[in-house]
Amino acid sequence: MEFLKQYINQISPISEHTWNHLSKLFEKQHLAANAYFIEESKYAKQIAFLEEGVVRAFFTNSEAKEYNKQFFVGPSMIGAYTSLLNKQRNLIPQQALTECVIWVAEYAALERLFLKFHDLERLGRKIAEFYFLEKEKKELEMALMNATERYLLFRKKFPNLEQLIPQYHIASYLGISATQLSRLRNKLTKKK
Repeated sequence: MEFLKQYINQISPISEHTWNHLSKLFEKQHLAANAYFIEESKYAKQIAFLEEGVVRAFFTNSEAKEYNKQFFVGPSMIGAYTSLLNKQRNLIPQQALTECVIWVAEYAALERLFLKFHDLERLGRKIAEFYFLEKEKKELEMALMNATERYLLFRKKFPNLEQLIPQYHIASYLGISATQLSRLRNKLTKKK
Protein backbone atom coordinates (compact mmCIF):
# COMPACT_ATOMS: atom_id res chain seq x y z
CA MET A 1 0.00 0.00 0.00
CA GLU A 2 2.94 2.32 0.66
CA PHE A 3 3.96 1.97 -3.01
CA LEU A 4 0.50 3.24 -4.05
CA LYS A 5 0.85 6.22 -1.73
CA GLN A 6 4.26 7.10 -3.22
CA TYR A 7 2.89 6.73 -6.76
CA ILE A 8 -0.03 9.05 -6.01
CA ASN A 9 2.13 11.68 -4.33
CA GLN A 10 4.48 11.78 -7.33
CA ILE A 11 1.55 12.67 -9.57
CA SER A 12 -0.23 15.12 -7.27
CA PRO A 13 0.38 15.15 -3.51
CA ILE A 14 -2.56 14.48 -1.24
CA SER A 15 -2.90 15.16 2.48
CA GLU A 16 -2.51 12.45 5.10
CA HIS A 17 -6.20 12.97 5.97
CA THR A 18 -7.22 12.31 2.36
CA TRP A 19 -4.91 9.29 2.17
CA ASN A 20 -6.51 7.80 5.31
CA HIS A 21 -9.89 7.83 3.54
CA LEU A 22 -8.56 6.78 0.12
CA SER A 23 -6.47 3.85 1.37
CA LYS A 24 -9.58 2.21 2.84
CA LEU A 25 -11.01 1.80 -0.68
CA PHE A 26 -8.19 -0.36 -2.06
CA GLU A 27 -7.89 -4.11 -1.68
CA LYS A 28 -4.81 -6.06 -2.75
CA GLN A 29 -5.45 -8.76 -5.35
CA HIS A 30 -3.50 -10.93 -7.74
CA LEU A 31 -4.33 -11.15 -11.42
CA ALA A 32 -3.07 -14.30 -13.11
CA ALA A 33 -1.44 -14.15 -16.53
CA ASN A 34 -4.15 -14.12 -19.24
CA ALA A 35 -6.89 -13.20 -16.72
CA TYR A 36 -9.01 -10.15 -17.45
CA PHE A 37 -9.26 -7.08 -15.27
CA ILE A 38 -12.27 -6.01 -17.36
CA GLU A 39 -13.86 -7.93 -20.22
CA GLU A 40 -15.57 -6.65 -23.35
CA SER A 41 -19.32 -5.95 -23.01
CA LYS A 42 -19.15 -5.80 -19.20
CA TYR A 43 -19.92 -2.68 -17.20
CA ALA A 44 -16.78 -1.37 -15.54
CA LYS A 45 -17.14 -0.75 -11.83
CA GLN A 46 -13.55 -0.77 -10.60
CA ILE A 47 -10.19 0.84 -11.14
CA ALA A 48 -6.88 -0.53 -9.95
CA PHE A 49 -3.34 0.42 -9.21
CA LEU A 50 -1.09 -2.00 -11.06
CA GLU A 51 1.79 -2.44 -8.63
CA GLU A 52 3.67 -4.98 -10.71
CA GLY A 53 3.09 -6.84 -13.94
CA VAL A 54 1.92 -6.05 -17.46
CA VAL A 55 -1.65 -5.50 -18.66
CA ARG A 56 -2.78 -4.87 -22.22
CA ALA A 57 -5.80 -2.89 -23.41
CA PHE A 58 -7.03 -4.13 -26.78
CA PHE A 59 -9.97 -4.33 -29.14
CA THR A 60 -11.14 -6.95 -31.60
CA ASN A 61 -12.39 -6.13 -35.10
CA SER A 62 -15.29 -7.81 -36.95
CA GLU A 63 -12.89 -10.46 -38.34
CA ALA A 64 -11.82 -11.37 -34.77
CA LYS A 65 -8.37 -9.79 -35.21
CA GLU A 66 -7.00 -8.23 -32.03
CA TYR A 67 -5.24 -4.87 -31.86
CA ASN A 68 -3.27 -3.89 -28.78
CA LYS A 69 -4.13 -0.30 -27.96
CA GLN A 70 -1.92 0.17 -24.89
CA PHE A 71 0.37 -1.62 -22.47
CA PHE A 72 0.29 -0.79 -18.77
CA VAL A 73 3.43 -1.68 -16.88
CA GLY A 74 3.50 -1.40 -13.10
CA PRO A 75 3.38 1.07 -11.48
CA SER A 76 0.35 2.35 -13.36
CA MET A 77 -3.39 2.87 -13.07
CA ILE A 78 -5.72 0.56 -15.00
CA GLY A 79 -9.44 0.62 -15.63
CA ALA A 80 -11.98 0.94 -18.41
CA TYR A 81 -12.34 4.71 -18.06
CA THR A 82 -14.82 5.23 -20.89
CA SER A 83 -17.15 2.61 -19.43
CA LEU A 84 -16.70 4.02 -15.93
CA LEU A 85 -17.49 7.55 -17.06
CA ASN A 86 -20.37 6.95 -19.45
CA LYS A 87 -21.85 3.92 -17.61
CA GLN A 88 -21.95 1.91 -20.85
CA ARG A 89 -20.59 -1.52 -21.69
CA ASN A 90 -16.83 -1.74 -22.07
CA LEU A 91 -15.42 -1.99 -25.61
CA ILE A 92 -11.73 -2.30 -24.73
CA PRO A 93 -10.87 -5.30 -22.54
CA GLN A 94 -7.84 -5.23 -20.25
CA GLN A 95 -5.96 -8.50 -19.87
CA ALA A 96 -2.93 -9.45 -17.78
CA LEU A 97 0.02 -10.59 -19.89
CA THR A 98 2.05 -11.56 -16.81
CA GLU A 99 1.26 -12.31 -13.19
CA CYS A 100 0.11 -9.01 -11.68
CA VAL A 101 -0.26 -7.48 -8.24
CA ILE A 102 -3.10 -4.97 -8.23
CA TRP A 103 -4.89 -2.80 -5.67
CA VAL A 104 -8.58 -2.60 -6.61
CA ALA A 105 -11.14 0.06 -5.65
CA GLU A 106 -14.79 0.58 -6.48
CA TYR A 107 -15.01 3.61 -8.75
CA ALA A 108 -18.33 4.81 -7.27
CA ALA A 109 -16.72 5.01 -3.81
CA LEU A 110 -13.80 6.93 -5.30
CA GLU A 111 -16.20 9.38 -6.97
CA ARG A 112 -17.82 10.06 -3.60
CA LEU A 113 -14.40 10.93 -2.18
CA PHE A 114 -13.77 13.32 -5.10
CA LEU A 115 -16.66 15.40 -3.79
CA LYS A 116 -15.13 15.62 -0.31
CA PHE A 117 -11.43 16.07 -1.02
CA HIS A 118 -10.20 18.62 -3.55
CA ASP A 119 -6.65 17.23 -3.51
CA LEU A 120 -8.05 13.85 -4.55
CA GLU A 121 -10.17 15.42 -7.28
CA ARG A 122 -7.02 17.18 -8.56
CA LEU A 123 -5.20 13.83 -8.59
CA GLY A 124 -8.00 12.29 -10.66
CA ARG A 125 -7.82 15.18 -13.12
CA LYS A 126 -4.04 14.86 -13.47
CA ILE A 127 -4.30 11.12 -14.14
CA ALA A 128 -7.03 11.74 -16.75
CA GLU A 129 -4.89 14.44 -18.39
CA PHE A 130 -1.90 12.09 -18.51
CA TYR A 131 -3.89 9.35 -20.25
CA PHE A 132 -5.42 11.83 -22.69
CA LEU A 133 -1.93 13.03 -23.66
CA GLU A 134 -0.69 9.43 -23.98
CA LYS A 135 -3.62 8.55 -26.25
CA GLU A 136 -3.01 11.55 -28.51
CA LYS A 137 0.72 10.84 -28.64
CA LYS A 138 0.10 7.20 -29.68
CA GLU A 139 -2.34 8.30 -32.40
CA LEU A 140 0.26 10.72 -33.81
CA GLU A 141 2.97 8.05 -33.70
CA MET A 142 0.77 5.62 -35.62
CA ALA A 143 -0.06 8.23 -38.25
CA LEU A 144 3.29 9.98 -38.67
CA MET A 145 6.02 7.43 -37.95
CA ASN A 146 7.13 4.43 -39.95
CA ALA A 147 7.31 0.94 -38.41
CA THR A 148 11.02 1.20 -37.56
CA GLU A 149 10.56 4.52 -35.79
CA ARG A 150 7.57 3.17 -33.85
CA TYR A 151 9.52 0.06 -32.83
CA LEU A 152 12.52 2.06 -31.61
CA LEU A 153 10.19 4.34 -29.67
CA PHE A 154 8.46 1.29 -28.18
CA ARG A 155 11.82 -0.09 -27.00
CA LYS A 156 12.67 3.24 -25.39
CA LYS A 157 9.27 3.57 -23.69
CA PHE A 158 9.08 -0.08 -22.56
CA PRO A 159 12.74 -1.15 -22.23
CA ASN A 160 12.16 -4.60 -20.69
CA LEU A 161 8.81 -5.53 -22.17
CA GLU A 162 10.19 -7.57 -25.09
CA GLN A 163 11.53 -10.14 -22.63
CA LEU A 164 8.18 -10.45 -20.83
CA ILE A 165 5.51 -10.78 -23.51
CA PRO A 166 5.08 -12.60 -26.85
CA GLN A 167 6.28 -10.79 -29.96
CA TYR A 168 2.86 -10.91 -31.64
CA HIS A 169 1.53 -8.59 -28.90
CA ILE A 170 4.26 -6.08 -29.68
CA ALA A 171 3.59 -6.35 -33.42
CA SER A 172 -0.11 -5.71 -32.80
CA TYR A 173 0.70 -2.64 -30.71
CA LEU A 174 2.95 -1.32 -33.50
CA GLY A 175 0.32 -1.93 -36.17
CA ILE A 176 2.42 -4.47 -38.09
CA SER A 177 2.44 -8.24 -38.54
CA ALA A 178 4.62 -10.55 -36.43
CA THR A 179 6.57 -11.37 -39.62
CA GLN A 180 7.23 -7.67 -40.28
CA LEU A 181 8.42 -7.25 -36.68
CA SER A 182 10.79 -10.20 -37.02
CA ARG A 183 12.27 -8.74 -40.23
CA LEU A 184 12.58 -5.32 -38.65
CA ARG A 185 14.37 -6.72 -35.59
CA ASN A 186 16.76 -8.76 -37.79
CA LYS A 187 17.53 -5.67 -39.88
CA LEU A 188 18.31 -3.61 -36.78
CA THR A 189 20.46 -6.40 -35.30
CA LYS A 190 22.55 -6.57 -38.51
CA LYS A 191 23.17 -2.80 -38.35
CA LYS A 192 24.89 -3.10 -34.96
